[in-house]
Amino acid sequence: MTLTEPATALGITPLSGTIGAEVRGVDLHEPLAPSTTGDIRAALLRYGVIFFPGQHLSPSEHLAFAANFGEPTLAHPVIPGIEGFPEVFEIDYTKGRQLRETYGDVVDRYDGLSWHTDVTFVECPPLGSVLNAVVVPAAGGDTMFSDQRAAYDALSAPVRAFLDGLTAVHDGRRAFGKLLEQRDGEWEGEKVLSLEPVEHPVVRTHPETGHKSLFVNAGFTSHIKGFSSSESDAILQFLYAHSTKPAFGVRYHWHAGDIGFWDNRVTQHSVVGDFGDQHRVIQRVTLRGDRPV
Repeated sequence: MTLTEPATALGITPLSGTIGAEVRGVDLHEPLAPSTTGDIRAALLRYGVIFFPGQHLSPSEHLAFAANFGEPTLAHPVIPGIEGFPEVFEIDYTKGRQLRETYGDVVDRYDGLSWHTDVTFVECPPLGSVLNAVVVPAAGGDTMFSDQRAAYDALSAPVRAFLDGLTAVHDGRRAFGKLLEQRDGEWEGEKVLSLEPVEHPVVRTHPETGHKSLFVNAGFTSHIKGFSSSESDAILQFLYAHSTKPAFGVRYHWHAGDIGFWDNRVTQHSVVGDFGDQHRVIQRVTLRGDRPV
């Protein structure tokens, strides 16, 4: 995979051979110049996920930064935002442990403790997300990201040809159906009363770069259309294992105040659940996306 390096005056430090970079030399508390916004977008497209250490943004500053790159959505189709900021989705992992007693493994999706791409169970999954590390454990609690462009490119030509044109079904009911029973949700300006399965291509083409990437994930993909259950399961299990290989990934160690910005169209991510009973709180703003093609 060859991607153009962003031409920028920002300090950019790559974090792996395929994905991830730290960006320094910009104060996200201040309004961004158009040229800086362009440089950050170019870095996002090149590296898939970028990090801004030690910014310590308030919810309003967090939201304002994200809005430079797209239209913020409401926090989540099922889970409401924080008071005063309906676009800011907060995950307090202490609350997550309490939810497990009622909802079981739904917490692994709520907390992000398993590999997934955000909100692929809607017609137009998010463009990307901006995460604000509010409370970080003294040890543990990293997040892993995997580059689905590199994962696609690493497949043999016959396998790529086989996957191109296939359609997968994504279903959010297993993860969030029980939560939706407790309250109505909202997404794309409409009430969410139920989570109906949606269809997306197994391989999608990036609307800005034209790169192809895998677009299935164990969190929300239920099956591939046109195959028997055993056939679909075999294909998906292969893709899940392949797409999250360490060769395509980066693991980021957070500090309080760090900002992470990932392109949801070409990445998967997973929280490393190794922080025990320590407190961990993150806040996320999600940007409206388009229909995968």
